[in-house]
Amino acid sequence: MTIGRNKTSVTIFTLQGISDEPELQVIFFVLFLGIYIMTLTWNLGLIILIRSDSHLHFPMYFFLSFLSFIDICYSSSITPRMLSDFILVEKTISFLACATQYFFLAWMGLAECCLLAVMAYDRYVAIYSPLRYSTIMHLPICGKLVAGAYVAGCLGSLVQTTAGFRIHFCGPKIINHFFCDIPKIIALSCSNPFINQFMVFLVALCIGLFSFLFIIMSYVYITVTILKMPSAKGRAKAFNTCASHLTAVNLFFGTAFCVYLHPNSGHSPHLDKVLSVFYAILIPVLNPMIYSLRNKEIKDALKRLMNRGKLS
Repeated sequence: MTIGRNKTSVTIFTLQGISDEPELQVIFFVLFLGIYIMTLTWNLGLIILIRSDSHLHFPMYFFLSFLSFIDICYSSSITPRMLSDFILVEKTISFLACATQYFFLAWMGLAECCLLAVMAYDRYVAIYSPLRYSTIMHLPICGKLVAGAYVAGCLGSLVQTTAGFRIHFCGPKIINHFFCDIPKIIALSCSNPFINQFMVFLVALCIGLFSFLFIIMSYVYITVTILKMPSAKGRAKAFNTCASHLTAVNLFFGTAFCVYLHPNSGHSPHLDKVLSVFYAILIPVLNPMIYSLRNKEIKDALKRLMNRGKLS
């Protein structure tokens, strides 16, 4: 197979998977199939609820519906392939399929970084300037912000995928993971991967770290604004509107930093896989729960939907 000017003798990779214990394969298959079904059901249900209920037609829920869409795409880029590997003897994946999988999961991961930053800005405007909120965060602006998050994620993923797979592979071809993750791919290179690693790191730094710092800066201003409020009830209500987003940010960035920003000898490959399961499989199913369980407006919208179903 030829990629540009670089020729590789490796056209197929082998994914080692979560575990090579035969007796655990069926258990893992049932477990992760259940999680994947819940991910699709809850995120798709949240999107439908937000779009169908006029009481939820606000910027915060507009962004939330696109966050759910990202979580569906992110989980779908990994889980179906992982499920098939639980029941297949040969856990092989072609070079092109591996690159395609990484492109989509990196696209959704980087887009989620940007979208979480956009949602932090939305909370900042809502709390810092509530009277001008509807003027600043109108639908065309919200649409452009979402589009910007997706475009930034796509461009960043394209750079990372090109850098990660445009290198010389000659063996070994075993990926010690359950999906095509770029650090594991680059580790298989027979050539000096410094430039490729630098490009991947630069994209992660520019998009991931910038988004995280932007969120921190937004919440510094939000906190200062809230503390200036004279009413304790008003302060509690303002903090409550940010609680779900802060929880999602901590889970997403905290786990991502643990997975990717550590020395090569920082922890074992087994722990890498455990953290990756949480990061790639569990967070997409947790996000709709985080935003729904303590959200009165979503609970009320769900009650209205159920009442309409009973009347019909």
